[in-house]
Amino acid sequence: MRYLQFGVHWIQGAMRINRPWSLELEYTRDMMFPLLLRPRLTWPRKVLLIGLGAASLTKFAYRYLPDALLEVVEIDPTVIMTAWQFFGLPDESRRLRIEIGDGYEHVAATRRRYDLVLVDGFDAKVHAGDLDSTVFYRNCRARLKRGGMLATNLVSRRGLPHASIERIGKVFDGRVLALPPNEANTIAIASVDKPACVGYDELRSRAATLRTCTGLDLLPTIVRAGLGDLVL
Repeated sequence: MRYLQFGVHWIQGAMRINRPWSLELEYTRDMMFPLLLRPRLTWPRKVLLIGLGAASLTKFAYRYLPDALLEVVEIDPTVIMTAWQFFGLPDESRRLRIEIGDGYEHVAATRRRYDLVLVDGFDAKVHAGDLDSTVFYRNCRARLKRGGMLATNLVSRRGLPHASIERIGKVFDGRVLALPPNEANTIAIASVDKPACVGYDELRSRAATLRTCTGLDLLPTIVRAGLGDLVL
């Protein structure tokens, strides 16, 4: 195993050397939960990733979403170089674009539209700053296409980050699902569309299909969250 850490306490990313495409940390697996809610073969076609870290999410999407265009925004060029040198980040290509920049400013300025926005950005003190603000979430929603979804990592040392979840819920008209915390990480998922129901049996079936295709097993997440029929 190889780890990317903030100091000695915060593991930001991990890679198993002989399975560099796998999602080793549980919270990164939870970040892919939207794939169960939009199971179409053509979804997502365009993905924005804010925060690169050890490139776990980028590498998984690059390998298992071959029709998707990936756009990564990372504020620290040292993180990008580290991901290339030590964590197997693929070179830029037609499918993968990497930008050095501020994710907050990016969603405020860009006019591109995305099917899926994944946010996992923190400073060295594990503070999300403006990436956990009402304005940022509002801009994310404006950048999502019809059927689009946001998945964001919320870090809290004291259980659920209720204030953050409330901000997201207000922006997305209550269409937000907070998965149970993984240690300090809570993944919140929001949808721009009118509520749609996915039955429990269908959710399990989609999880089994995803595991067969990618090796990613989200059934433990379904069980841990106590999900029945899901409306989001």
